[in-house]
Amino acid sequence: MIRRNALTLAALACLAAPLAFAQGKDIKIAHIYSKTGPLEAYGKQTQVGLMMGLNYATEGSMQVGGRKIVVIEKDDQGKPDLGKNLLAAAYGDDKVDIAVGPTASPVALAMLPVAEEYKKILLVEPAVADSITGEKWNKYIFRTGRNSSQDAIANAVAVDKEGTSIVTMAQDSAFGRDGVKAFKEALHKAKLVHEEYLPPATTDFTAGGQRMIDKLKALPGRKIIFIIWAGGNPFKIADMDLKRHGIEIATGGNILPAMVAYKQFPGMEGAAYYYFGMPKNPVNDAMVSMHYTQFKSPPDFFTAGGFSAAMALVTALKKTNGDTNTNKLIATMEGMSFDTPKGKMTFRAEDHQAMQSMYHFKIKVDPAFAWGVPELVREIKPSEMKVPVRNQR
Repeated sequence: MIRRNALTLAALACLAAPLAFAQGKDIKIAHIYSKTGPLEAYGKQTQVGLMMGLNYATEGSMQVGGRKIVVIEKDDQGKPDLGKNLLAAAYGDDKVDIAVGPTASPVALAMLPVAEEYKKILLVEPAVADSITGEKWNKYIFRTGRNSSQDAIANAVAVDKEGTSIVTMAQDSAFGRDGVKAFKEALHKAKLVHEEYLPPATTDFTAGGQRMIDKLKALPGRKIIFIIWAGGNPFKIADMDLKRHGIEIATGGNILPAMVAYKQFPGMEGAAYYYFGMPKNPVNDAMVSMHYTQFKSPPDFFTAGGFSAAMALVTALKKTNGDTNTNKLIATMEGMSFDTPKGKMTFRAEDHQAMQSMYHFKIKVDPAFAWGVPELVREIKPSEMKVPVRNQR
């Protein structure tokens, strides 16, 4: 009898061992982003923020539930087909539990079906196109990055005034077209008189600039060119002497190097996803301090995004005690709130879009800074933005 009990216990131990071993394995996270390519600066910031955020959220242990977090990095170069193949390799060959990324919206759209095929979570950060959590969405997709509608609704707060005529200038891409569509929907008082789409890599804005001037110059009232652009320097259109026609430029926030150009436009208004001096909370204070310590400079736009993605992942994994079962994670993350450098975010259950604050700003020129400083006019809370649910769930 004693021997039989001993054998039974031994058998149970053997059965339990694989489960314990599986749970004891590393938590593998693939970060697929633009290490190189047109949006390299954005990608590198996201990577810095993600690693800082994981370190902060785990209090330096890089562990959750006794499991070590391992991040595998892959460079999609901003190419949709490459991003798609890298994600399939991450899920299939590297056996990652979760993927984060990518930087560019066209790459994200190519990756969405791969997450569905492998039934693994893809946490989108920072790709912006509405269609990612809209018509192309599936239940494995979550996004901590803001979407085009959040950008558009927040920016409309700044420029949507009676008697205002607006033309948009955007890249001819999913990011640009989704951005304009959402911005147009968010306008209720101002009149959108023209949409100008240019190739994403445009460096000569003369022809497009002239078309926009021609649409605006004879109109009465306030006249604005609203720019939706990633990378490059679309502010070259300011060289076309817009002031002679009474035309202003408006745009959203951007990374610090791009905001050097904002110094030309004191008083310019818009809405930002993030600027290190705007949010007042312990997580942002910690990130700013960590970044100054490590890099002797403030964190930037996409650093905050990577940090937010890390906070979301660790919050979810702590709730599951390190269990990376996809269905359990989805159930945990739907409706989940988590702290970020921007304050509290919440994954909306309907489309897994993180609802978050945006920041209405006005540009101030300060000799102490190389860039135009976005002074906070007011924080636009998630409850103030009626962000449409665009998926077919």
